[in-house]
Amino acid sequence: MKYQTRKKAILLLADGTIFHGKSVANNEGTAFGEVCFNTGMTGYQEIFTDPSYFGQLMVTTNAHIGNYGTNKDEVESNSVKIAGLICKNFSYEYSRPSADLSLEQFSEESKLFAISDVDTRALVSYIRDNGAMNAVISTEVDNVEGLKQQLQKIPSMVGLELSSKVSTKEPYFFGKENAKYKIAALDIGIKKNILRNLAKRDAYIKVFPYNATFKDLSDWNPDGYFISNGPGDPEPLEDAILTAKEIIANDKPLFGICLGHQVIALANGVSTYKMHNGHRGINHPIMNLVTGKGEITSQNHGFAINREETEANKELEITHVHLNDQTVAGIRMKNKKVFSVQYHPEASPGPHDAEYLFDQFFEMIGSSVN
Repeated sequence: MKYQTRKKAILLLADGTIFHGKSVANNEGTAFGEVCFNTGMTGYQEIFTDPSYFGQLMVTTNAHIGNYGTNKDEVESNSVKIAGLICKNFSYEYSRPSADLSLEQFSEESKLFAISDVDTRALVSYIRDNGAMNAVISTEVDNVEGLKQQLQKIPSMVGLELSSKVSTKEPYFFGKENAKYKIAALDIGIKKNILRNLAKRDAYIKVFPYNATFKDLSDWNPDGYFISNGPGDPEPLEDAILTAKEIIANDKPLFGICLGHQVIALANGVSTYKMHNGHRGINHPIMNLVTGKGEITSQNHGFAINREETEANKELEITHVHLNDQTVAGIRMKNKKVFSVQYHPEASPGPHDAEYLFDQFFEMIGSSVN
């Protein structure tokens, strides 16, 4: 077996619970973040590079991670965004012909600190019962008290604004300049596959920083507006919420995904809250209340919008619900060209049941332009 002398490692949770494991390869290190888990059987590279996971320690529930290597085209941003990786079996070898690197090589290049040989079944069960919380993974197994003191200084995800950490610093373009539609996208943690889905529907996208104003976006004279997914608590995103309010006030076509969905809700006076342990995986069941059809979806969020406030809001209609817990998974405005979903219709990884939402966005834009 490769790396038979791997270093001992621990996962220390904020409540003092400890899980034991080993470092991946012979690495030494320490990483802090909010611990969460993803139930997907595939797509680890896309998960690791998803900006929505910024600041989180990722527990992968699939027993084997790394067995199909990595590919340079299967990334959702320009770098790894998770704070660290916790897994059961880390595969140093891979069998996929189209892979560029092993996950070990990818982790080394990305400076991703990972630990393996953790009882992830027990860990996920514990998180499900006790909720997502801050944690630390480390090879400093003899410094538990010191790690506890450092862990106490890590801020809670509640009230934490993280979009500024992952958003573009300057506007940039995606797609073909001579495309039929122009879309202004507010980047609060955007995934590349969202841009691909917009572009393949004949759109030219200009991506703006998280704090761009409505004037910044509208000066480009776009046909439609989009607010992306992203990490952290939505309530501190005052600039994005104001921009959403002005897009709505000016009766422009608007589509939001994940964190963008929460921003649109906040712009309509609906509050958000931190969930017990969130939804993260590629097999989450959704009911489309408009069509009566079910969807299997890709999800990644730790916050949700208040259902009672949404139902009481005369401007809003709930269009989708999560069938596991009845949380709001989609809304639309009754008298505006605005809708949003809590999940990821672009998938990557995940099923494509919800790709029709991109088509609906462009149908809405078409009816607005014509």
